[in-house]
Amino acid sequence: MRVLTDTHALVWALQVPEMLGAEARKIMDTAELTASVANLWELCIKSGKKGALVNDPVVWWHTYVARAELATLPIRLADVLSLSALPEIHKDPFDRILVAQCISEGIPLVTKDERLRLYGIQTIW
Repeated sequence: MRVLTDTHALVWALQVPEMLGAEARKIMDTAELTASVANLWELCIKSGKKGALVNDPVVWWHTYVARAELATLPIRLADVLSLSALPEIHKDPFDRILVAQCISEGIPLVTKDERLRLYGIQTIW
């Protein structure tokens, strides 16, 4: 099974897996974990702000994602087209592009954010 990760789930899975929900931990151990360029983008935009998940996103990405050779999805035209059709259920642009990528790829999203289920995608936590 292949899964896409919300940014918090990606960071927690690679650094503090005990922060994940039980189902998410189980899936992360057996599934093909996929990151998105949107994860790195979000980490960069939010770095240096209160509550940032990581302090140096580029170094973190190279250390935890690139070295582990995790599959990484680019943001493609099909994703943006899916994004344009999404209703305004959720305002966070990073979550919205991840939802669009899940729709384009036909894969579930590992996320703690239950509101994202309202888009009709499968979520795991």
